[in-house]
Amino acid sequence: MPLQNRVTPDGEIIADTMRGMFMGNRGILHDDHRTLGTSRWKHPHWIICLTEFRGRYREVMTPRRYTELFFLDEAVALAAGHRPCAECRRTEYNRYVDAVSLAFDQIPPRAASLDRMLHQERVTNRRQQKTHQARLSELPDGTLLRLPYNPGQIRLRTNDRLLLWAKDRYFDDGMRTGSKSEDQTVEVLTPPLSVLALKSGYHPVLHPTALSP
Repeated sequence: MPLQNRVTPDGEIIADTMRGMFMGNRGILHDDHRTLGTSRWKHPHWIICLTEFRGRYREVMTPRRYTELFFLDEAVALAAGHRPCAECRRTEYNRYVDAVSLAFDQIPPRAASLDRMLHQERVTNRRQQKTHQARLSELPDGTLLRLPYNPGQIRLRTNDRLLLWAKDRYFDDGMRTGSKSEDQTVEVLTPPLSVLALKSGYHPVLHPTALSP
């Protein structure tokens, strides 16, 4: 039976056999029986980590250790409110920080400041994912969103395509951006801070199914 440790773009933590490209950390969310409690985070430092780093290994959901969360790719992790880890993904972390700094035209923020800003943007007072509205034309590649006429689907903007997200891959069902679709207002899952980072040149690692043929 799969463990409940797969994170979707809309912030849900589900049980699924999908193997993610990246791992995340929000603190200890599980008990000694590897079952999640009601908490969905224990601290605001939501990071995106490599699944392998310097030969470190341990059993997933080890009692009294942080809960390993998994994401299809980095775009999904960003949409769920995470940011690159400053240890195992130092280069990507620096690029993310530099992109945020460029967007705000200020000195690079510290990790704690990033996490405070992201935490305000990613969850409501009722502990649900916080989304925002934007015109499709304003959104950079790597953004996860919902279209107004089909809110049950989550899509990734990449190049001129709007790929359909699934638990284990993206599907190209022919949906494209264009002069008409660019004017519509969509629901954006990726927090505003990460959208700014994407606009300023941060390039998330995408699942192979999202890459152009």
